[in-house]
Amino acid sequence: MVTATAHPLSVEATPDPRLTRWMWLVKWILAIPHYIVLFPLHIAFVLLSVIAFFSILITGSYPRRLFDFNVGVIRWSTRVTYYCSAVMATDEYPPFTLRETPGYPIRVDMVYPQQLSRGLVLVKWLLVVPQLLVITLLLTSGRRAYQYLDDYSPLSSGLVGLLSLVAMVILTCTGSYPRGLFDLLVGLMRWMLRVLVYASLMTDEYPPFRLDLGGGEPLAGAVEPVVGGDTQGAPDPLP
Repeated sequence: MVTATAHPLSVEATPDPRLTRWMWLVKWILAIPHYIVLFPLHIAFVLLSVIAFFSILITGSYPRRLFDFNVGVIRWSTRVTYYCSAVMATDEYPPFTLRETPGYPIRVDMVYPQQLSRGLVLVKWLLVVPQLLVITLLLTSGRRAYQYLDDYSPLSSGLVGLLSLVAMVILTCTGSYPRGLFDLLVGLMRWMLRVLVYASLMTDEYPPFRLDLGGGEPLAGAVEPVVGGDTQGAPDPLP
């Protein structure tokens, strides 16, 4: 059995049941104003992360205002990626805001860490290398994984780009988004964002080598049965 624990970063996504068959072809054009605004925000993200590094090293805490701003940049970028790049599971135009938008189909939030390890901040870049290697192999077709952490639209090519294209072709032909591909793409996005916030010093919780599929976050303490293991007392499967 594997017990799932709640990660400080939460990603909740809901597929749009009324997706237009052909709109995905022009979404990248419609999103250009977002990319123009996000470019300086990404630069600010990197600079504020450097400031946060020294703050954690000296005080053991991530300045709350810097933390909220950087979470906002991740939140905004994820909405744009969800709209036009990786998942493309909504036709609702992303809002121009760093704030949480409860009504938008994808919602990203993160618990503020009251205290962070001063020593760990010196070696996180090294500890995250195994995660980056896996991401490079599975998601980026051999390109540098750090590039995707810098761009903050990490799932726009490689395996994810191919899966997104397959989903859009199926949408065009059938008028519906395949739920299995949606769950997989959101799971990959969730994994990549966990690596991003760890590499950006925003948490001390190491990202798990676990693909949490679907639009909802795994519940803390939820138990997943192992194939061939003891399933006594487990709930009946859904029909």
